[in-house]
Amino acid sequence: MTRGPGQDHTATGEAVLARGRYVVRLAQGPQDLRAAQDLRGLAFFGPGGRRDEDGFDAACSHMLIEETGGRLVACFRFLWIDAARGPGQSYAGQYYDLARLEGFGGPMLELGRFCIHPDLTDPDILRLAWGAITGLVDARGGRMLFGCASFAGTDPARYAEAFAYLRARHAAPERWRVGEKAPEVIRFDPEVPAGDARAALRLIPPLLRTYLSMGGWVSDHAVIDRQMNTLHVFTGVETAAIPAARARALRAIAG
Repeated sequence: MTRGPGQDHTATGEAVLARGRYVVRLAQGPQDLRAAQDLRGLAFFGPGGRRDEDGFDAACSHMLIEETGGRLVACFRFLWIDAARGPGQSYAGQYYDLARLEGFGGPMLELGRFCIHPDLTDPDILRLAWGAITGLVDARGGRMLFGCASFAGTDPARYAEAFAYLRARHAAPERWRVGEKAPEVIRFDPEVPAGDARAALRLIPPLLRTYLSMGGWVSDHAVIDRQMNTLHVFTGVETAAIPAARARALRAIAG
């Protein structure tokens, strides 16, 4: 995905995409932000759980995917990393040493807190989210996407096969390898065989599978986040490395 001729609609607050019964738009004001935080709380903590909010919400922009009647069905937040804000100031920068990314040399987009309403399974929602991300990247010439991919729970034994697969097939290139920073980390054991790819992929969250299909790579360790009850794996993808056919498909969604 490289810079295209399209306008950056997120700067104006208008709808980014409208397909079928869904509309994708940038959040406007505190009411939209609270709605996103409530949906995140439902998706991450279940019914009756707390609202999900943190100090990065104020720094980030928030994308909403709604049904045409106004029901919020998905959301994510994003943060541009450039000369004014280094990768160490990102959400992921709390958990990983991103010093090597300081020398990347182009705009980077951190994506986070992606969630879909737990009652919905429509694959068009994820497709539209990636269409919106494509529009963001093209409008500003983004050269890398990164974020923390989350595995539910904090028991690494559940994901040993997936972590072995990620280490063997999708390790970060040495020049961008991130370092350890969090107090609790799970290093991917090189002694565990990669095993069956299909079985491993079933353990990997859909969003991370999408990153991997675009040439994405991951850290050599996971971080235990007990507050969110998840295991984070740092994930990056250089936009220039996305296969041409996949980039065309994403742009077709983005319109």
